[in-house]
Amino acid sequence: MTVTVYTTPSCVQCDSTKRLLNKNNVEYNVVDLSTNPDAHAMVLELGYTQAPIVFAGDDHWSGFRPDKIENLV
Repeated sequence: MTVTVYTTPSCVQCDSTKRLLNKNNVEYNVVDLSTNPDAHAMVLELGYTQAPIVFAGDDHWSGFRPDKIENLV
């Protein structure tokens, strides 16, 4: 399963999400929304206004969600 974390600079919830993914040995890609206007437009179109936005297979969510991350393990 491909996991992608859409982040912004100086985002505490983004850092917490990446730290928990690392702790659980979940491989993921990072996309910085501040430098990727196409990705930024895509997440806005989906209704997300808060980073991080995590895509894991067919599931996606925003914010720091330890419950969702634990389900990936």
